[in-house]
Amino acid sequence: MTWRPADDLAQSVALEVLLHGPLARAELARRLDLAPATLTRISAELIEVGLLIETPHLAERRTGRPSIPLDVVADAHHFLGIKLTGDSVMAAVTDLRAEVVNYFEVPLTSTAPLAVVEQICAAADRAAAEHPIDAIGIGLGGVVTREGFVTSAPFLSWTDVPLALLVQEQSGIPAFAANDLTAFTEAQHWFGLGVGHDNFAAITLGVGVGFGCIANGKLLANDDSGVGLVGHWPLDPMGPICNRGHRGCAESMLTVPAILRDISRALDRAVDWPEFVSLVRAGQPAAAQIAASSGRALGRLIAAVANLVAPSLVVVGGEGVELAAISAAAVDQGIQEDRDPRASAVNVEFTSGSNESWCRGAAVIALQGYVLDRRRVASRRSGLDLLEA
Repeated sequence: MTWRPADDLAQSVALEVLLHGPLARAELARRLDLAPATLTRISAELIEVGLLIETPHLAERRTGRPSIPLDVVADAHHFLGIKLTGDSVMAAVTDLRAEVVNYFEVPLTSTAPLAVVEQICAAADRAAAEHPIDAIGIGLGGVVTREGFVTSAPFLSWTDVPLALLVQEQSGIPAFAANDLTAFTEAQHWFGLGVGHDNFAAITLGVGVGFGCIANGKLLANDDSGVGLVGHWPLDPMGPICNRGHRGCAESMLTVPAILRDISRALDRAVDWPEFVSLVRAGQPAAAQIAASSGRALGRLIAAVANLVAPSLVVVGGEGVELAAISAAAVDQGIQEDRDPRASAVNVEFTSGSNESWCRGAAVIALQGYVLDRRRVASRRSGLDLLEA
């Protein structure tokens, strides 16, 4: 079964139920400003083609007969979300509501584009053995166009790689690619903490520092998205120096590698992230000091985002998100330092830092491309031709 509403009106009904369902027909009609008879006709058509289903739970009504809510058939479609790192291919299969139903990861055997494409397609074959895959989404750190063309991915040493086209040609499955922070932000927008917020921001902590923004219900992006410009936002004039010579910038104070570098130097031995977190919780002086300094810097970055874009919510995630938990007081201090006391409190929420969350974001990129029918501009040249040009 494919996602093919008959027209734009039916598409709007199906999307509203996907993003906000289950919904009673009366509520759907109110949300979309549709006449009850029109909504009844459209919903009947969508039920007939298998896109919607009447849920078994009755919705309370003050008068008249109880209303039976409509919902999507979540397990009728599945999407594969791939997160590429410098050494791994991480994969998650999700349903139509972006719920993860399977997750696995394999080592990246080569960073050569065609070798990576081959591994992605192998992951798609593995996933399809249990769930037919409707579309593939790929998230990676770097600059990626809307057409899934990777113009720059330094950690893979890639320049001008038509990744989505290559994967689609080899797998035979619609494929989409995006910057991983873009994918994370869109996942929060459609199915995560950002649901119901027309204006919210996302900050991710990990190998880098990422910033995404939904403004007036749409992703705020341009050709520089994916460059990682927020990584060099100044946070502490007395802080450590990053690899570009900036003192106290976000990259030097908030990334996992930078924090581990500092604690490893302080203890004169290698320390990984779980041990750093444990040391902070145990009150080890050097670890506690580093966490407090980085936590304050995180608070200042949150305050800067709140001051500049006025979001109703700031979502913080990524594999380094636990920094916020182990330095909560310092984070609050940093926010208060840079926030006008007359301003409203910043609404901050934290989400999972698991690898699955990154893959889920990539799957949402695939899901969006599929249900919004974002067809690719046909090229007379194959992905391999573009790669070799």
